[in-house]
Amino acid sequence: MRTRLLAILLSLMACVLLALGVPLAISQARAEQQRVVVDRIDDTARFAALAQFGNETPARAGAPAVLGGPRRLDILESELDRYHELYGIRAGVFYRARDPVASAPTGWTVPADPEAERAFEEALDGRRSHDPAQVWPWEDDRLVVASPVVLDGDVVAVVLTDSPTDAMRERTENAWLLIGLGELAAMLVAVLLAVRLTRWVLRPVRVLDRVTHDIATGRLASRVAAASGPEELRRLGRSFNEMADHVETVLDQQRAFVADASHQLRNPLSALLLRIEALGLELPSGHEAELDGVRQEGKRLARVLDDLLGLALAEHSRPDLRLSDVASLAAERVESWQPVADRDGVALCYCGPAAATGWVDPVALSSALDVVVDNALKFTPRDSEVRVRVARGQGTVTITVTDQGPGLTAEELQRVGDRFWRSSRHQNVAGSGLGLSIARALLTSGGGSLTFGANEPRGLAVTVTVPRSAPSP
Repeated sequence: MRTRLLAILLSLMACVLLALGVPLAISQARAEQQRVVVDRIDDTARFAALAQFGNETPARAGAPAVLGGPRRLDILESELDRYHELYGIRAGVFYRARDPVASAPTGWTVPADPEAERAFEEALDGRRSHDPAQVWPWEDDRLVVASPVVLDGDVVAVVLTDSPTDAMRERTENAWLLIGLGELAAMLVAVLLAVRLTRWVLRPVRVLDRVTHDIATGRLASRVAAASGPEELRRLGRSFNEMADHVETVLDQQRAFVADASHQLRNPLSALLLRIEALGLELPSGHEAELDGVRQEGKRLARVLDDLLGLALAEHSRPDLRLSDVASLAAERVESWQPVADRDGVALCYCGPAAATGWVDPVALSSALDVVVDNALKFTPRDSEVRVRVARGQGTVTITVTDQGPGLTAEELQRVGDRFWRSSRHQNVAGSGLGLSIARALLTSGGGSLTFGANEPRGLAVTVTVPRSAPSP
């Protein structure tokens, strides 16, 4: 989300800067050319004044009567030569038929290109070249400007200048470079502002996401510190805290109810089992099967109540996290369950490193492993194997318990670990359906997890994952 928001903000800022910078660059190039054009117009006007008939000197032989005599033409030619020598600009005065009156360099004629023709025609119409085609920095064109020579209201000749544009294009490039540097500096400032703005806007969202994950993983005391960000997000944070308080209260009430109900039902159930035993002593022979069935159902109900109380305590208790040797704890639980495995004819073995540290509640991890190993031994047939494997991962330690029992289908794997759920194929195996739920609650409260998968070629693989580093406060 941060990347997308930054991309949107930076795209908008880039568009704004381009919308300002491109017209500014175009305007600067046009202004620079207009300044050059005005200078050329002034120069052509001066040459036009020199070319006009303005003194009493007799006309040069063969020259039209509209132009002065040899002295004036010599002055005009001298000025044109000096002008070309100083500025490198080709200039000339031409009759309407494009015959040269004077030009520099000597022999220069009207260029045969569309721009020069257009300027010459404008001058013949009595107009100065005020709007020549724009010459951009990447174009190696020349700038042609023309002015009419007017005598007695008629255009009798045209003054034409053909200027190189290297200096003009270089000045434009330098100006564009400054504009580009200014745009770049503005873009850098915009990036910094966009990053700070995005961080400010998204900080409450990140906090909300982290707190939501904490609550989803069992840390119900986590709350949002709605002290920064836009008002709408701060209000959302306060609403989220109110919702979390309400959810925690409801869950506490539910757990308290389950714990109280389990505790209150245990005493009447114990008394009921004692009365059943006493009644069995007084019943005549032949009713042993019925009495045994009643005893078994009573014991099953007692186990369910014990598991409900254990689940309530597991969800309500706070874990005592510490740096512990997970491998040693797993090996210890394997050793504790070894007599049960030997009794059932199941090979229970441990494999993995001699030491693997992780941040866990040792009591909670041991209790969860007891549930998982007990569940594996229940469903593993005689002369099969249950393997407990410890492995160090990237930031985690995993304990995988695999058996060679009937396993679960893909659909059943989605439901295993739910409260009171048991596979319809395993109803004949003793259990309440709460053991794996208790194990998951014990692990989740300490930042661990419990996952289920298929074991190849058959059986179930249960993986306990705990963090190797201390959880963030």
